[in-house]
Amino acid sequence: MSDAGRKDFSTKAKEELTPDSSKSTQQKIKEGITDTTDRAARGAQTDDSKSTGQSMFDKGQRSSDRHAHGGTDQTLLDKAKNAVGMNK
Repeated sequence: MSDAGRKDFSTKAKEELTPDSSKSTQQKIKEGITDTTDRAARGAQTDDSKSTGQSMFDKGQRSSDRHAHGGTDQTLLDKAKNAVGMNK
């Protein structure tokens, strides 16, 4: 079971298992919006304040996101400093 205000695990699993080719444009847009809000909620709450299941699921999702999008362990501030050349 997911924490309040978060996308339910079974819903997320169903969305992941359904091929995009069989989804309508409306379904794809809805999933994109709900995934974005779920990621925002995931980042706004510390793992310590989440249920065990939600914390484990979020850690797996963060790892997957970093792998899929080439993420690093840098903080947002470090990335901003690098972008303007202040981290030399």
